[in-house]
Amino acid sequence: MPEDSSRRSAHEIFEHVTQSGRDELSRPTIALIFSGFAGGIGMGLTGLAVALMISYLGDSPTAQLISFAFYPVGFIVVIIGRAQLFTENTLYPVVLVLDERRHVLNTLRLWAAVFVSNVAGAIFVGWLLMKTGALSQNFADALAGLGLHAAEGHFTLIFAKGVIGGWLIALVAWLVSASHWTIGQVVIVWMLTFIVGAGHFSHCIASSAEIIAAVLSGHLQFGNYFQWLLPATLGNIVGGVAIVSLLNYGQVRIGKSQE
Repeated sequence: MPEDSSRRSAHEIFEHVTQSGRDELSRPTIALIFSGFAGGIGMGLTGLAVALMISYLGDSPTAQLISFAFYPVGFIVVIIGRAQLFTENTLYPVVLVLDERRHVLNTLRLWAAVFVSNVAGAIFVGWLLMKTGALSQNFADALAGLGLHAAEGHFTLIFAKGVIGGWLIALVAWLVSASHWTIGQVVIVWMLTFIVGAGHFSHCIASSAEIIAAVLSGHLQFGNYFQWLLPATLGNIVGGVAIVSLLNYGQVRIGKSQE
């Protein structure tokens, strides 16, 4: 029978999210690593798509707006394709931990495996694009330019941008869980991740390939990448956990307990 297309309640979304968290935590570490590596590679499409469009259209404000309309490509590939993405996991297993008061060590295992493999995948795709000659020089320069811009700012600024980026991606995960149909999920991913790109908010995986491209082109040092990665990751965790996971847990479970 076809799936019920009626609008899900907050409680139904919550149950779907906790089941997703349970499914993720049941996966063996090696499977998470393979999926996370694939996710890191797929996220390289965000910067690549924007760099290609900027190369063709120029860097005027209008051209940049059009170019960032293609920023969601990597997110669509990874999220709809169900590869592991670190910032999605600030929602699914965290909500399960809050609900059942356990799974903490297993969640940390998942986070570590997915984060490291995501970063490794992003570094690999950055190397593939910049060092094999597969990408024309003008495209490579545009990609490195995106990385230079992404790495700008002090710790607090990058952290604040990361909070917003983490909030938006965890919100994507929540709303995708509310959608019955793949086309609806694609639209949700596109709308919210477009804001991440156009707003130049920090995402620890999406911008990694861009910054690595700037490193490999000689515009940045590897140390600059890790100086950016730490506040971006911390901000993403705070945005995803505090703004999305905790608040949605509160509206469903705390509200229910007071009824």
